Amino acid sequence: MNTTLQNKRLLGINGIGRIGKLTLWNHLNMKHFDGIVINAGREIGKSMQDVMQYLSTDSTYGTLDRFMYGYSGKTCDVKLIDEAQRIIEMDGIPVKILTTARNPRDIEWNTEGVRIVVDCTGVFLDPTVPADHPKGSLRGHLEAGAEKVILSAPFKIKDSSRKMPEDSGMFVYGINHMKYDPMKHHVISATSCTTTGLSHMMKPLVSTEETSRIVTASMTTVHAATNNQSILDAAPGAGSGDLRKDRSLFNNIIPTSTGAAIALEEVMPEIKSIGFMADSIRVPTSTVSLISLNLTFHTTLTENGEPVITKEFINDVYKKASEGAQKGLLYFSNNQNVSSDLMGMQAAIVIEGQENHTRTGFLPLNAETLSRLGIEVTQDANLPVTHAKIFGWYDNEFGSYVNCLGKLTKYLDKNLI
Repeated sequence: MNTTLQNKRLLGINGIGRIGKLTLWNHLNMKHFDGIVINAGREIGKSMQDVMQYLSTDSTYGTLDRFMYGYSGKTCDVKLIDEAQRIIEMDGIPVKILTTARNPRDIEWNTEGVRIVVDCTGVFLDPTVPADHPKGSLRGHLEAGAEKVILSAPFKIKDSSRKMPEDSGMFVYGINHMKYDPMKHHVISATSCTTTGLSHMMKPLVSTEETSRIVTASMTTVHAATNNQSILDAAPGAGSGDLRKDRSLFNNIIPTSTGAAIALEEVMPEIKSIGFMADSIRVPTSTVSLISLNLTFHTTLTENGEPVITKEFINDVYKKASEGAQKGLLYFSNNQNVSSDLMGMQAAIVIEGQENHTRTGFLPLNAETLSRLGIEVTQDANLPVTHAKIFGWYDNEFGSYVNCLGKLTKYLDKNLI
């Protein structure tokens, strides 16, 4: 370990793709860690100057200078400290680049003095895979000396007969991160960008008595393109079940699946009693996605026969959440937004109040049918139900996901034993 990084509070990042680089930028901005060690697992470019250029620019968010300091004119100084050790300094924070190991158990976290690692490769998703698996495992980071590993994706357990290990857990900052137990949890998932946004949309509703009686729920995320899509049409891989993922992201709106509803049940167990459906539509934009949330509630009527749950009621629920329990994570907007307005917005979700709307109807209940269910009534009845459509924006790369991932990482570090 170079003396530049000796005796410092260090963060490890495995993988330097979209989420890995933005995680670096986020922590440069937070200044919680004294230094950062990045495992690229391979050489980048021809020299450290190439590495510095890659880490300082982004086609979506612009240069690091502008990202950190806007148009103030202040620059984010990036300089080479030790070429042999691959150490640079970015805005006063030393950053070391490792290039030799791809299997997590071979990364020298112990030698580097790293206690927490964020794995951003998207490769190691199964918390049940042992550390010595020849293709690598999340647990390999622990064997290599890290105390905690945070996956920047949802867990995916391939063997359906296996359960979530006792030392593993899925957490969204601001939703269930307080349930993290430093004595118990060592392999952590920060779920996905869509689960992060969706959970912050659902929390105010399930926490409010009038909107907690949910009959059905579904969501569609109109989602920006990601790196696992093809730029141009490509031949599907062997055994591929979704041919559309290999179609050109430039030229198409692509319906696909999302695991957001399944992951949501892990961070909000109360959702399990609701038949939640979820799907995704990929669109050719670089970032910022939109959740269209559809809910049907058991509702009540006022003395005048008007429904309690209205657009105004739901918007007020979100306004109160934005000023209370979810302040700084959930924002309520009455603006007529488009996606680019929310790029870089540090919010788990931005509720689009202008577009939210509700409609209340009556579900006819036949007296004879109710009698068969053991409910004795003298005449047919009508049950009031309210359908609501709620919209929420989230910057699926930096603003929502990486921001919440960074807050979770900081929280875990502050609670290290």
